[in-house]
Amino acid sequence: MNAVTNGSAAVPAKVGVLGGGRMGAGIAHAFILAGAEVVVVERDEQAAAGARERVEGSLAKSLERGAVDGNLDVWARRLAVSTDYADFASCGLVVEAVPEDFELKAAALKDVEEQLAPAAWLATNTSSLSVTRLAETLQRPANFCGLHFFNPVPASLLVEVVLAEETSPELAAAAKAWVEALGKTAVVVHDAPGFASSRLGVAIALEAMRMVEEGVASAEDIDAAMVLGYKHPVGPLKTTDIVGLDVRLGIAEYLAATLGERFAPPQILRDKVARGELGRKTGKGFFDWQE
Repeated sequence: MNAVTNGSAAVPAKVGVLGGGRMGAGIAHAFILAGAEVVVVERDEQAAAGARERVEGSLAKSLERGAVDGNLDVWARRLAVSTDYADFASCGLVVEAVPEDFELKAAALKDVEEQLAPAAWLATNTSSLSVTRLAETLQRPANFCGLHFFNPVPASLLVEVVLAEETSPELAAAAKAWVEALGKTAVVVHDAPGFASSRLGVAIALEAMRMVEEGVASAEDIDAAMVLGYKHPVGPLKTTDIVGLDVRLGIAEYLAATLGERFAPPQILRDKVARGELGRKTGKGFFDWQE
């Protein structure tokens, strides 16, 4: 596959992203800045237009901060948006970034794979689902791995490279090189429920929620304890708000089903999700984001 270099590492010359929400747009942004041509495929024209707006807005912020040189028009020419999976046909890599639902992801990945050249790579951005189980639905499981990006993608310095049972050594090495070319650090893990980051992050967050529920301390003070005492850049409850309480609930339910009751979601989390208090995206979660 053709590639473009960024320092000593390289990314595929053309990268596809399935899903142009917050995560998908961030992934597209990262690969564009690394020199790739990127096509984002969405479900309909309205969603595709929204994806373009998010990616271009993210690129504009990078330019304003001085993180990259040039002008927005030049960078934006590297981006295409579409509603047709056939536009993935010339991609060396496609990253799936649809919502965290196994059946949805499995169906989407199967449809994408049908469009790809035999040598092309395919990845999922799942934060907790079994990459090996997803690979079992594919014709070329050796060409598939997990690339777990973190929100917000442009600012995050970490990508988890998740190796399924049949992921090829060539893909494992290539994925680490891509992450380096994106200016981030790769943490390589073998497929397991929650991988490394989600498993640890959710465990801390769930205990913080229980402490709020039990009246041990306020959300503000619990987060301050972790930021000031343990040097976390953001506390576990504010991180939950940024990720989305609905997303955290889904991950916790999956981990509880696979790893046991220690990951059982506390009632406060279920209640907030039921009320639509999903965090930053709705204006309220454990913190008020409307101020």
